[in-house]
Amino acid sequence: MPGSPESSLIHARGLTKRFGSFTAVDGVDFDVAPGEAFGFLGPNGAGKTSTMRMIGCVSPVTDGTLTVRGLDPRTDGPEIRARLGVVPQQDTLDTELTVRENLVLYGRYFGLPRAECGRRADELLGFAQLTERQNDEVEPLSGGMKRRLTIARALINQPDLLLLDEPTTGLDPQARHLLWDRLYRLKQRGVTLVLTTHYMDEAEQLCDRLVVMDKAKIVAEGSPRQLIDRYSTREVTELRFGPGVQERLDGQLDGLADRIEHLADRVLLYADDGEAVAVAAHERGLNPETVLVRRSTLEDVFLRLTGRSLVE
Repeated sequence: MPGSPESSLIHARGLTKRFGSFTAVDGVDFDVAPGEAFGFLGPNGAGKTSTMRMIGCVSPVTDGTLTVRGLDPRTDGPEIRARLGVVPQQDTLDTELTVRENLVLYGRYFGLPRAECGRRADELLGFAQLTERQNDEVEPLSGGMKRRLTIARALINQPDLLLLDEPTTGLDPQARHLLWDRLYRLKQRGVTLVLTTHYMDEAEQLCDRLVVMDKAKIVAEGSPRQLIDRYSTREVTELRFGPGVQERLDGQLDGLADRIEHLADRVLLYADDGEAVAVAAHERGLNPETVLVRRSTLEDVFLRLTGRSLVE
């Protein structure tokens, strides 16, 4: 979506980050509109966190243009940070303080009066569903509670832009869904969300729009639905064969789908009508041990664009 420094909350053109001879972010362009949820997807080392750190004014821009809320991070870093909320990958809570004290003390860093810090802390404890644990120490809290407290702390300065780096990594499904609900409520209030995530379902649930990064560049951009329509098919048929059978297929699946992908344990056939593909495979005399027909997901797009090889 084209934008300008005036119309976009975040505006980047040719944004580049180098560490010596290593280029972590290589001339990327993107815009984030006020009030939207925007995601960065990509394998490890793709440049997502380096981009987020430049937006958060904690890592200087090497080259290109970046404005945040119409301001230049090179010269206006303190002013930008004052209106940001940041949720880092790792929780950095003070384990020597109680839950409530973590919020109050963090508010003081922004110059808020103690009484106002207390009022906002009480409101955020309710928002994060931590009121009953407000006087507890942080260390015994569950991972989900710590993550909710970290998000609550990032909101103490009432930011209009919230940066979330892998917000639900390591959490169980119940904790993830509760966090999604809290983030959705923030979006309803008009807070702009910018997040990185490894969870494709999270990106589909939360993001209005996203970019896929690979090898320091942006390789695709759009809404989750747009990306699925552009890079995949409506459905995917997964066929699993017995030991040694897949290696002897010799083209028997050719022509059944728009695209066929052979994995070590199964064959993926991409087509708009997955059931028809399964029937056609059976009519050719093929008898897979299992057949699964499912809708295409953002994960199919992600793996097509970035590959299935493990990135260390």
